[in-house]
Amino acid sequence: MDGVIRVVVADDDALVRAGLVLILGADPGIEVVAEAGDGEAAVAAVRAHRPDVVLMDIRMPRMDGLAATEAVRAGGAGPAVVVLTTFNTDAHVLGALRAGASGFLLKDVPPTDFLNAVRTVARGESMLSPAVTTRLIGHVLRGGGDTERDRRARRARSALAALSDRERDVALAVGRGGSNADIARELFMSVPTVKTYVSRILGKLECDNRVQVAILVHEAGLGDAGSAGGPAGERGSVR
Repeated sequence: MDGVIRVVVADDDALVRAGLVLILGADPGIEVVAEAGDGEAAVAAVRAHRPDVVLMDIRMPRMDGLAATEAVRAGGAGPAVVVLTTFNTDAHVLGALRAGASGFLLKDVPPTDFLNAVRTVARGESMLSPAVTTRLIGHVLRGGGDTERDRRARRARSALAALSDRERDVALAVGRGGSNADIARELFMSVPTVKTYVSRILGKLECDNRVQVAILVHEAGLGDAGSAGGPAGERGSVR
């Protein structure tokens, strides 16, 4: 995107907020326009400042990051949200991704990861580690009773059945964490063609972003079908 990326930082730990503001402020292409110490303040800051990106702590008082993400992403609009957590199997993270967050970061990642995350989601892409996402989704999908898991699986399979064979191939590759370049190599397509397919898939599945497509693929039990672009841990983001 053109111009300075406007960011709201939401975390109930003042030291964490200060650190994030310091990290982001070192980049001349990023401006922190507001800070928030809880979910309600984060929603108010988004409405007042209309940022491009929100870094959202998942566990906050008054309103947690899940509810705040739902509020700022209602209707698929609003800024891109990257949720922050200290646990890579935090069940609340998956809820935030379902609500429209573009990715998540562990709080102990290197400072450059925060900068890269802000730039990536500001471009309209999704940002998260495929390896961590696979563990996260697997951990959460194992939860709940058999009835709930079966319901989610039936719903996901029904949604994916609306795709053409080629769209399904692309969706499965997205679910495995493939970037556009990975998928293009695997399926012998050009990168622009992959982008066209991904846009079509998002529309058909009524998903806000690629993360939600990946969730559907895993809920359908298809997340481990093959591989795109080598081991998941070797790729840095889902795009």
